[in-house]
Amino acid sequence: MRSTLEILQAAKQATASLCLLTTDKKNAALEAMASALLGAANNILAANAQDVEASRARLGEVMVDRLTLTSARIEGMAQGIRALIDLPDPVGRVIDSHTREDGLRIEKIGVPMGVVAIIYESRPNVTSDAAALALKSGNVCVLRGGKEAYRSAAAIVKAMKSGLRTVGLDENLIQLVEDTTRESATTLMEAVGYVDLLIPRGGAGLIRTCVERAKVPVIQTGTGICHVYVDASADYDMALSILENAKTSRPSVCNACEVCLVHKDIAADFLPRLDERLATLRAENGKPAVTFRCDAASLSLMPHGMAAGADDFDTEFLDYILAVRVVDDVQAAIEHIAAHSTGHSEAIISRDEEAITRFTTAVDSAAVYVNASTRFTDGGELGLGCEMGISTQKLHARGPMGLCELTTYKYVIRGKGHVR
Repeated sequence: MRSTLEILQAAKQATASLCLLTTDKKNAALEAMASALLGAANNILAANAQDVEASRARLGEVMVDRLTLTSARIEGMAQGIRALIDLPDPVGRVIDSHTREDGLRIEKIGVPMGVVAIIYESRPNVTSDAAALALKSGNVCVLRGGKEAYRSAAAIVKAMKSGLRTVGLDENLIQLVEDTTRESATTLMEAVGYVDLLIPRGGAGLIRTCVERAKVPVIQTGTGICHVYVDASADYDMALSILENAKTSRPSVCNACEVCLVHKDIAADFLPRLDERLATLRAENGKPAVTFRCDAASLSLMPHGMAAGADDFDTEFLDYILAVRVVDDVQAAIEHIAAHSTGHSEAIISRDEEAITRFTTAVDSAAVYVNASTRFTDGGELGLGCEMGISTQKLHARGPMGLCELTTYKYVIRGKGHVR
C-alpha cells in the first residue's frame, strides 16, 4: 500500500503535464474515461456488491441506497463525464482585460488550482464526477473515499486510469488514497505544499472537522437543511407535488427538503393533505411513508406527526422525515430560514409576486427556488455537466461547483519594453 504522502508527491509531479494539455486532448481523455467505465461495469458492480454487503448491517435503508450502484447509475456516471466534453474549457479563458494609455495590456486569465483533494463518504459516483471535473479544469485530483465504498471507488478509478492510458496520458492524474483511516484524512488536511484545494463532501461532522483542522484551503460543502415554504397563495397540487419530490425522490442527498414551513392561513386545510400525500398514500402504494416532526400548531393537523424535538429544525435527516412548522407570513418564513438554514437551497411555493420577490431577495442561500423542487441544486441539472459538490459558503465558490469553480486566475501583462 502506498502511503498518502507518496500519493501526494505523485499528484504534485503530475500537475506539470496536465496544465499543458489542449482542450481536444482533455476531451479525448474524458471520452476514454467514460467508455472505460461502461466497459468495466460488471467489475464495478461486483466490487460495489461487496461494499453493500459489508455495510448493510451498519447502514439504514436510505444510506444503503446512497452506496448502491446499478447499471443505470453507472450509465449516468458516464453521461456526466461526457457532458463535460461539450462545455467550454475554463483554462486559458480571458476573464477580464484592458489596455492602459501607454499600451501595456493586462489580462486576467483562468488557470487550474493544481492538486485538488476530495474527502467524501459513501457515494461512489463522486469518484467519477470529481476525477472528470478535475481533468477538464486542468487539476490533478486526489480522492479519499470512505471505507464503506472503497472497493467501488478502487474499481472506478482503475477503469478511469485505463481510459487515460488509451490516450497516452499519465495515470497519476487521478489518485486514490489507499488508507481509509482517519490518519489519511488528517494528512490531506495538513498537506501544505501538496494540496492546493481541499473539498469535503459528506455529513456535517466531516465538513466541520475539515473546516476546523485543515491547514490547506477548504471549500465548505454539502450540509443541506433545505426549506420549502408554502405561502398562503400557493397552488395546493403544485405544493404537494414539489414537496413529495423534494423529500422522497432521494432523501439521502443534500438537496432533499428537510423542513416545510406553511402559512398559518392555509395550515388547517393544507397540512392534512400533506400528511395524506406523503404518508398515507405512499404507504398504500408500497412506498416508504414520511413521518413528520411537528411544531405545536401543526401537530394536531397531521395524524402521522410527532412533536418536534429541540434539534429537529436544525437536523439534516437524510431520511423519510420532514420537520413542519406553521409561520405567520413570508417574513416569518424568511426569519426562520435565516436562523436554521445551512445556506444550501430554499424554495417558495406561491402565486403572490410580492411575496416571491421578498423571499428571493431576502433569503441568503446558494440556491433559491420559486415554484420548483430543491432537488435541482445539482451540477448536471443546472448545466454544469457534473459537480464537485455544493458550496454553502460565499468564497471562492457558491452553489454547485463545476469547471470554472475549480480554477483560479493569474494576471498576464504584455508590454513592449515598458518600464515603470
